[in-house]
Amino acid sequence: MTKYFDGSIEELEQRVATKLSDYRYQHSLRVRDYAKKLASKNGVDVEQAEVAALVHDYAKERTDEEFLAVIQNKHMDPDLAKWGNYIWHGVVGAEIIHDELGIDDRHILNAVREHTTGAGSDMTLLSQVLFMADYLEIGRTFPGVEKARQITDQSLAAGVRYQIVHTVLRLVQKETAIYPKSITTYNYWLRQA
Repeated sequence: MTKYFDGSIEELEQRVATKLSDYRYQHSLRVRDYAKKLASKNGVDVEQAEVAALVHDYAKERTDEEFLAVIQNKHMDPDLAKWGNYIWHGVVGAEIIHDELGIDDRHILNAVREHTTGAGSDMTLLSQVLFMADYLEIGRTFPGVEKARQITDQSLAAGVRYQIVHTVLRLVQKETAIYPKSITTYNYWLRQA
């Protein structure tokens, strides 16, 4: 049994696997492995990081209609309806994780909410671990990933700074709208590490 889920880690893995494609599930397992490593190195509860990582993409493959229904039924910020899956699977996905998996640890749910956008000065160490584990898991091969891994091995905060700067830069280059919380995260972490 785990103190964060009403069942074993193996049972949680099975529940997550039923909601994801094999591709996405394998990603979640790799994020879990990286999160455990980062958690251990940075004084974060390893079991808490493991659960957060396993469930971080639990809602990733839901339909737009499912997300929009949750936004409406939970009386979430109506502006969320404008954003799409990249934002929804974390911010709205935390509500789905709570309701379907019974996970009510606020730190885990917040880490899931923040795993694509960050959270400025409000990011806990657990949120930072999940943010970086999702970015650095061993299946990632983007240009600069090895540098990002080296930076994060030296300093979790420096890794967060590296990621948000490079993510915002990539979004600007693509001329993509940037979620306001990502801008807040960028502005805060630019002055950190």
